[in-house]
Amino acid sequence: MEQPQNRVFSGVQPTGNLHLGNYLGAIRNFVPLQKTHECIYCVVDMHAITVWQDPKELASNTREVVAAYIASGIDPSTNIIFNQSKVSAHAELAWILNCVARIGWLNRMTQFKDKAGKDREKASVGLYAYPVLMAADILAYRATHVPVGDDQKQHLELARDTAQKFNNDFCVQDFFPLPEPLIMGPATRVMSLRDGTKKMSKSDPSDLSRITMRDSADDIAKKIRKAQTDPEPLPETVEDLKDRPGADNLVGIYAALAGTSKADVLALFPGAQFSVFKPALADLAVEKLSPITDEMTRLMADPAYIDKVLAEGAGRAHAIADPILARVKEIVGFI
Repeated sequence: MEQPQNRVFSGVQPTGNLHLGNYLGAIRNFVPLQKTHECIYCVVDMHAITVWQDPKELASNTREVVAAYIASGIDPSTNIIFNQSKVSAHAELAWILNCVARIGWLNRMTQFKDKAGKDREKASVGLYAYPVLMAADILAYRATHVPVGDDQKQHLELARDTAQKFNNDFCVQDFFPLPEPLIMGPATRVMSLRDGTKKMSKSDPSDLSRITMRDSADDIAKKIRKAQTDPEPLPETVEDLKDRPGADNLVGIYAALAGTSKADVLALFPGAQFSVFKPALADLAVEKLSPITDEMTRLMADPAYIDKVLAEGAGRAHAIADPILARVKEIVGFI
């Protein structure tokens, strides 16, 4: 079975409230890859149900992620866009890999500890085991590269370990490639607008903590105006931002949206007060995000089109994953 050289797999969870962190940290980075790689972009709805989801909202949120992909510039005719639950290879391979991966590996996953919190005994088995499903997502297509942020590096390591152990256990060296992380330039880590020490999150109870991909221009301006900062003006150097999380976050957002560096932003606004910088940031955010928001709104008004994209993408995903899964079953000894 021929191994692809530049096949990318990545996915976004449909848990609602797609925000600026999702866009700058993930979705935006998917766009240039379509020129250099064979890209498979999934809406990971099976991952979403590791915590309870309202079924109607899950369906709507799944379509929202597709709308965000397309509105951001991902072409569904040249890339595969589909939702995970439409391709059974993900679940089937996950079970086989559950029998390859080790409990010790899962016990080291810090995200489970963070998400389960103190009520670990009440967490779903899915929340505990979902790194193995993530490995199956990647390996079902024998993907060679995965765009990752800081919080996903550990899961990619587990996917690599699982692939290596499968290859060794069944004496099929190099059947599964060891997927490589794809680092898309400087990491864009977007923090909460209300607390610069915490990541921007869909689950934060304060709507003012995040800019969503569906926010109006007025909403964006209001949230940036109310964003946490401090009384001091912008410093001259990036080093001087180190102990100023609110300021550092806003400068980082400006740099990411402008496609420049924090140092360049500080040079553009030397010693500026936030009363000057925040309106400039709001204008830039509206300029960059409003066309995406408008296109998402248009696409969300046409669910039949989105469902057609998902169905066609699932057909193309099946064509890749099904032969790989069939070979895995042969290797394991299923008849």
